Amino acid sequence: MYFNKTKIKSNNNNINNNKADYTLFILVSILIICSIVFSYSLTIYTVEFFGYDEFHFFIRQGLVGIVAILIMWYFSTLEPDTIVEKVGMTLFILFFLLMIVMPFLPASMVTASGGANRWIRLPGFSLSPVEFFKIGFIYFLSWSFHRKVLNKPKKIGLKDEVLLLSPYFLTFFVVVFIIAFLQKDLGQVVLLGVILVVLLIFANRSFKIFLALGCIALVGLVGLIIAAPHRIKRIHSWWAMVQDGILSVLPAWAEPYLRIDELPEPYQVSHSLNAIHNGGFFGQGVALGDIKVGFLSEVHTDFVLAGITEEVGLFGLMALTSIMFMIIWRIFKISRRVDNPIYHLFTLGIALMIIIAFLINSYGISGMIPIKGIAVPLLSYGGSSMLAMAISIGLVLSISRVVRDEDDIKKVKK
Repeated sequence: MYFNKTKIKSNNNNINNNKADYTLFILVSILIICSIVFSYSLTIYTVEFFGYDEFHFFIRQGLVGIVAILIMWYFSTLEPDTIVEKVGMTLFILFFLLMIVMPFLPASMVTASGGANRWIRLPGFSLSPVEFFKIGFIYFLSWSFHRKVLNKPKKIGLKDEVLLLSPYFLTFFVVVFIIAFLQKDLGQVVLLGVILVVLLIFANRSFKIFLALGCIALVGLVGLIIAAPHRIKRIHSWWAMVQDGILSVLPAWAEPYLRIDELPEPYQVSHSLNAIHNGGFFGQGVALGDIKVGFLSEVHTDFVLAGITEEVGLFGLMALTSIMFMIIWRIFKISRRVDNPIYHLFTLGIALMIIIAFLINSYGISGMIPIKGIAVPLLSYGGSSMLAMAISIGLVLSISRVVRDEDDIKKVKK
C-alpha cells in the first residue's frame, strides 16, 4: 500500500482539498431519483390493498430522497478531519447500544417482522438501527485496525495473531448474537462478516488466519441456519428451484441422497423470475408491470430489481446496474488515492457494503442463492436504508476532497 501508515491528518501540499467527487454525487443522486419514481410505480397494488393515498409511498420516499441528497451535499463541503471520526464513532456507539436495548423496549415502540424486532417506531416513520450501525462498524474497524493491526508484522505466530485480533472477533460475535438471533437477520451478518475479512486482508494479516476464519465462519453459518426454522424453510424453497439443475451434473449415485421431494413451492422467487421474463429487453413501461399486482409482495423493497426489470426491461436494469458499479468504482478509486490509512479502509468498506448488498439481493431474486431480505442500496423503498446510504456516501465525498492526484500516486509507488 502506498499510504503512510503513521500519518493521520490529511494536510499535504500535493493533495487536492478543494473539490469533492461530484461525479459520484451525481451518480448516487440519479439512483435516488429512480428510487422515488419506482416507489410510485411499483406500489399500485399495495396502495389499493391497504387503502393508502395514491402518492403515499411516493411522497415519503421523495422527502427522504431530498433529505438524503442534501446530506450528501452538506458532507461534501466539509473537511473529513472535522466530520468522519465524529460521525463514524457516534453511529457505532449509539446504534450498537440501541440494538442492545431493542428487545427490552415496549411493543408500542417496535415494529415486529417475522417474530423479530428490527425497527423502532417513531412519530411518522420507523427506524432500522442496523442500517446505521453498519457504517459505524466499518469506521470502528478502520480506526482500530490503524491503531492496533496495520503496523504489526505479517509473519507472526497463529496464537499471537489470534490474540491480536480477538477483540474484533469478540465484538463480531456480540454483533452476530444481536443481529442473527435477536433480529433474525442473517443477511446483515453475512455482509458484515465479509467486510471484516476483506478489511483484515488490507490490514496486512496472514493467510493462515483467513483459513481459520473460513472454517469457523462455515461452521457458524451452518449453525445459525439450523438454529432457525425459517432459515431452513428458505433453504428448502431455494433447493426446490435448483436441485434439478444441480443433480443433472452430479453422478447418478448422488441423487437418492440429495433429492428432496414435496418441498415448498418457491412462490416469491418464481414470480420474481416471471417479472424478469415479462420485462424482455425494453420492458412493459413504467407503472405497467403485471406481477406487482398481487403476485409479488414487497416488490418495492426486497424485490425491487424484479419489479424494475419488468417495467424497464433488461436494458433499463443494465443501465441502473452500470450506474451502481460506476459508483462502486469511484469509491474504490477514492480509497486507492487517499493518503490517510483510516480513510482508505473506511472507503473500501463502504464500497464493499454496497456491492455485497447488491449482489446478495440480485442473486437472491434470481434464485441463485436463498433469499436474504437485504435491501438494494439506493433503490429499495425505505427511509433508514436511504438515509444511512446518504451518510456513508456523504462521508466518502468529504474524504474525496483530500485525495492525491494520479501523478503523485505514481511517484510514491516508484
